[in-house]
Amino acid sequence: MSMSAAGYDVTPLSKAQIEEKAAGLTDEEKRVLLDHGTEHPFCGTLLDNKKTGVYHCRLCDLPLFGSDAKFDSGTGWPSFFQPFDPDHLRYIEDTSLGMTRTEIRCARCDSHQGHVFPDGPPPTGQRYCLNSISMVFRDGA
Repeated sequence: MSMSAAGYDVTPLSKAQIEEKAAGLTDEEKRVLLDHGTEHPFCGTLLDNKKTGVYHCRLCDLPLFGSDAKFDSGTGWPSFFQPFDPDHLRYIEDTSLGMTRTEIRCARCDSHQGHVFPDGPPPTGQRYCLNSISMVFRDGA
């Protein structure tokens, strides 16, 4: 078992476990989470969410971002300046679309969450640009 600094099990799930969790996803959720798609800007259900809580991976429920790190980037996707715990994300070089970007995936289930860019606000200067469909919001926490 591999534990994150925040105390969560981040042991990678097996292919069978991922398939079991993905069985309940919609076609659009599968397209984004499993096939590394992107939802259209300004249409995600979590873009304008201002509640206090934590954004979790839709597939495996690992906490990914806290509401205290959310900001309005004007890009049309929920944006954060730091993750809930750095151990909860994987970073992958993405050269699709004729550019180099850094894809972010859930460390436990490897689902696509979005991308991170070096143009965010202080204190990190990072902009984690997420798909609403990749996350579930939990009040409180």
